Amino acid sequence: MRHNVYLYILGMWLVSYLIRVLPLTLIRREITNRTIRSFLYYVPYVTLAVMTFPAILTATQSPISAALALILGLALAWFGGSLFQVSVACCVIVFVAELIIC
Repeated sequence: MRHNVYLYILGMWLVSYLIRVLPLTLIRREITNRTIRSFLYYVPYVTLAVMTFPAILTATQSPISAALALILGLALAWFGGSLFQVSVACCVIVFVAELIIC
């Protein structure tokens, strides 16, 4: 059993290492393809959204208050609200919704 654990760790290290090293060794010149460049440009934003979105919906006691805060935050951000304004408004809406729901 203990031998399998080391084998799994070695396999995970190998896969993680190859993902990081292969692009550096295979791509030697600047990427000129517009599609690939735009894909690589948006990867960090998509990764951040994928990691943050589930946490938004599970951070409160009720998914309803989380959904209300998400909708309000998106609307405020869309209409030019600052990060501080959006975060304060979302905190207030969660507080009020939790008082009403519970």
